[in-house]
Amino acid sequence: MGGKRHLTILQMNDTHAYLNLHPEMFIKEKGEVHFRNAGGFSRITTIFKEARAQNPGGVLILDNGDTFHGTYPAVSSNGESLIPILNKMGIDGMTAHWEFAYGPNHLKKLTAALEYPMLANNCYDKKSKQPIFPTDMVIERAGLKIGVIGIACHIVDKTMPSHFSTGVSFTLGNEELLTQIDKLRKVNHVDLIVVLSHLGFPIEAKIAAEVDGIDILLSAHTHNRLYEPVLINNTLIIQSGCHGSFIGRLDLEIENRQILTFRHKLIEVSESIQPDPQVQALINYILEPHRAMLQSKVGETKTALHRYAQLETTMDNLLLQSLIEISNAEIAFSNGWRYGAPIPPGPITMNDLWNIIPTNPPVSTVELTGKEILEMLEENLERTFAGNPYHQMGGYMKRCFGLRMFIKIENPAGTRIQQLFINDQLVDINQTYLASFVTMQGVPQKYGSNRRNLNAHAIDALKQFIEKRGVISIQLNDIVQVV
Repeated sequence: MGGKRHLTILQMNDTHAYLNLHPEMFIKEKGEVHFRNAGGFSRITTIFKEARAQNPGGVLILDNGDTFHGTYPAVSSNGESLIPILNKMGIDGMTAHWEFAYGPNHLKKLTAALEYPMLANNCYDKKSKQPIFPTDMVIERAGLKIGVIGIACHIVDKTMPSHFSTGVSFTLGNEELLTQIDKLRKVNHVDLIVVLSHLGFPIEAKIAAEVDGIDILLSAHTHNRLYEPVLINNTLIIQSGCHGSFIGRLDLEIENRQILTFRHKLIEVSESIQPDPQVQALINYILEPHRAMLQSKVGETKTALHRYAQLETTMDNLLLQSLIEISNAEIAFSNGWRYGAPIPPGPITMNDLWNIIPTNPPVSTVELTGKEILEMLEENLERTFAGNPYHQMGGYMKRCFGLRMFIKIENPAGTRIQQLFINDQLVDINQTYLASFVTMQGVPQKYGSNRRNLNAHAIDALKQFIEKRGVISIQLNDIVQVV
């Protein structure tokens, strides 16, 4: 390669199938929260096209995954409704996480219909021990040979429902990187190494520190809005929010396989951006059969509902209270999901409910002893806050209602809970408590007895809870207090 080259890398991550504009939460200078509409694949397409016009032949567009799952139109079509849209956007490659919710075989069907590859260096067929997707690719842009290595989310076969990973196992992908980088440099003679990862920022930061030779690491999974790149061991790391509300852009000047300069911008996909007409037409076509149902009003909220907090959120408190009411349980648990666009004060629609919990699992109950509850919560705290990022295996902290705990995050595994109260009484390790939950991520299979599914699903519980009141006001209750 001779002379300076100008390469533009665009990152799309954790869109969770938010096809159209949706409310997004922003924090002002004084910490005040406000909401405005953002996102949508047609506006993202406009951003992509403008970048290509500015730098013809010099734009690389990569998608970190969590793309095919998260909204009703996507889930009701098993992800297939997104294929025509994604193929219009000019994406060059992607990796995966929630895409596995449809099962590995269906994911293979989805990716076969894409006009670009799914990359995963850490996803193996259990029988053959061979990768089930391409691990990397070499692509030319701006006169450069670029090696792109994909790493899918490694927790799919560890903490998620078993059908997500039928016949498939996952590694962390870090050990595979060493040989891949060496091959791409020495055999393929690439000028730049880009890692497209869905492991989450803490894990990716550790990998960047330990693995030499990564030029760019596109990060995902933890929904970070990085307004400035992070530089670790000569690796530039960016991550660009969630729900398609932001696109990350890196402009690089490269010469002799060295990054001379870089500029980064976290681009808000604002409502003012002109939507691409072809992609918007596809979106409208996909939404039309569901529009009346999704726009139907369920009730109103006086308080904003969102999931943008680590320990406790109003959105999950609404879900958990609805589970307790429909089940007559004492306590409730759900996973610490990050996805789910915020709901500003005002109307609540069926679309909002499906965004809260798009899998719509059955409401379940289980009998748990106080000892089991303590063990389950300690396990979750370790998976959330493990000092070694490689041991972190989840989203935010498990959501709880009907209890209160006091924790020390910095303590070693198994010793973080200082005190736990259930119904305002100190937990009795020998007492049995009736808990309501959704999915095995709420209460893993190894805990409790007398599990049963009620004749109701999560959307039913939410709808009944809101309609009974008409107007709701959901508060934070200091359920988890750091001491």
